[in-house]
Amino acid sequence: MEKKEIRSMNYREVQQEVAALGEKAFRAGQLYQWMHQKFADSFDVMTNLPAGFREKLRAEYTYTVLEVVQRLVSKIDGTEKYLFRLPDGNVIESVLMRYHHGNSVCISTQVGCRMGCRFCASTLGGRTRDLLPSEMLGQVYQIQKLTGERVSHLVAMGTGEPLDNYDNFLRFLELLTDEHGLNISQRNVTVSTCGIVENIRRLADEKLQITLALSLHASSQEKRKELMPVAYRYELKDVLEACRYYFAQTGRRITFEYSLVGGVNDTKQDAKRLVELIGAMNCHVNLIPVNPIKERSYVQSNASAIDAFKNKLEKYGINVTIRREMGRDINGACGQLRKSYLDTGAAEEIKEGDAVV
Repeated sequence: MEKKEIRSMNYREVQQEVAALGEKAFRAGQLYQWMHQKFADSFDVMTNLPAGFREKLRAEYTYTVLEVVQRLVSKIDGTEKYLFRLPDGNVIESVLMRYHHGNSVCISTQVGCRMGCRFCASTLGGRTRDLLPSEMLGQVYQIQKLTGERVSHLVAMGTGEPLDNYDNFLRFLELLTDEHGLNISQRNVTVSTCGIVENIRRLADEKLQITLALSLHASSQEKRKELMPVAYRYELKDVLEACRYYFAQTGRRITFEYSLVGGVNDTKQDAKRLVELIGAMNCHVNLIPVNPIKERSYVQSNASAIDAFKNKLEKYGINVTIRREMGRDINGACGQLRKSYLDTGAAEEIKEGDAVV
């Protein structure tokens, strides 16, 4: 009989499983606390559970824990990048960023990605599989456990398309924000999507208070096709209409992510078209100087082009920020560390405080 995966179960389901094992009801709370507050690495360390109960747990359930393969710490800004090995041997990466408002973790939601965005290292090997809710949680849990610092914010902007792993991602959100677990506020969670229209609408109907960030990256359907193959499936007008629907259902302002690629999407004409597209929406634009990758010819826009683009949007009342580059000396952009590991077949031994340069 195939074992059940217990760390992806919600509190009610754990209660039901414990009752089915013939254990007292309060044991469910103890077990859930070990899994989602104390970040136990196995059933064996749950020392206030009877030995017989632990034996039943080992026999009936798998217990998902991520192994730390590599931990890099930026000498520039203290950003930390992690490479984790999953139980099946696949590797994923996560990033810890420290801000004045608290610690934020950027997680992966899939092993690889099939969206194919031209400027992103995450997509170069395609998608291997979806992550389980426990494997998404495990990234946050291991980072909090290793640093001893509370994680208060989460962004799903690492490897993978969260809305391409919709059901697992939704369960992850439930567990992450559960009062019996980390109890992270929904308002402190951001999910980034390339624009899977039907799932943006599904997420809107959940009426959660998370922030939706659309990877826009172009001011026209034609240019978006050049940068993002997903645009061949979804028309830009339909994607933006889904974003308007999300705002209408949740009241949460939309974030548009726009990676500036030198000579490709950073012209005055691009800025003008972008104003026409989103100027009437309740939104925020996050301009991202693209991280060059050796497999592509794209280069980062120069500082004057970035400033001119920002100023054009602000002139028409659009709220804009330029994303601060973090962890560049440790391959901080999504997909870079994992790809380096897969290319070389091994991770270098890096001590805390060191960085790859």
